[in-house]
Amino acid sequence: MNDKTIATHNGNFHADDVFSIAAFKSILPSFKLIRTRDLELIAKADIVIDVGGEHDPDSDRFDHHQRGGAGERENGIPYSSFGLIWQKYGLEICQHNQSVANAVDAGLVSTIDAIDCGHVEGVAQGISLSQTISMFNPTWQEESHVDTCFDEAVVFALRVLTRFIASANGGMSAKAIVAKAIDDAEDPRVIVLEKYTPWKRTVHALSEEALYVVYPSETGEWRIQTVPVELGSFEDRRSLPTPWAGLSGKELKEVTGIGDAMFCHNGLFIAGAESFESTMIMAFLALKD
Repeated sequence: MNDKTIATHNGNFHADDVFSIAAFKSILPSFKLIRTRDLELIAKADIVIDVGGEHDPDSDRFDHHQRGGAGERENGIPYSSFGLIWQKYGLEICQHNQSVANAVDAGLVSTIDAIDCGHVEGVAQGISLSQTISMFNPTWQEESHVDTCFDEAVVFALRVLTRFIASANGGMSAKAIVAKAIDDAEDPRVIVLEKYTPWKRTVHALSEEALYVVYPSETGEWRIQTVPVELGSFEDRRSLPTPWAGLSGKELKEVTGIGDAMFCHNGLFIAGAESFESTMIMAFLALKD
């Protein structure tokens, strides 16, 4: 795979071709990039992305603009060039971790594919990553060369892709830790984590009884946090006691009777104390409330 020549189209660029080049940068030590629409140059390239009118993964041709496109996912999202490359190389890019590759495809690749192909159903509104990449193109008022801007966009995209992979990998590791904490809980309503670990998705998937999660903060104190009714919801399965709302320091200590109680958010979804023992007392009081 060394010393390959990669061809993609010249002119204005989009997220699919930018992320496609970023993807190859993550697995190829070096390659020659040609941005062109010259069919002779394209035919000679080892890898062709988003141009050429051909999808043939065996010969590393990854275009989706030909008549009939290049297929779609089971959920109806068509493949752009980035998705086609991910089909073949995503597992390698994620160091052969299929779960991580699937998570990156679901969270990043398929969204870029959807926007590039005009498949907007189910795509989040607001400024998208695809729009952000497009803003790397020079405006009519700028004299920047489009190829230089493309290179800058690729550097940005590679950083985003790397962080998506790291986040997905972290999520997979966290799932095992949180699942064990659920199994080990003395009271299934209170899940205790020995260190902070992303927990919401796993708790929702594995425990209908959990109401609170207790974990240490980065600064050494402890926290108790409510489990939301559903992911992304601001409604809790069971809020912390109403009299605690917005209190901190002396006031919270007086209300709770806990000598090292620190604070309780006004929204009653998180509170904290200096010690693990005191935070568990908070959990016990909340369960009784």
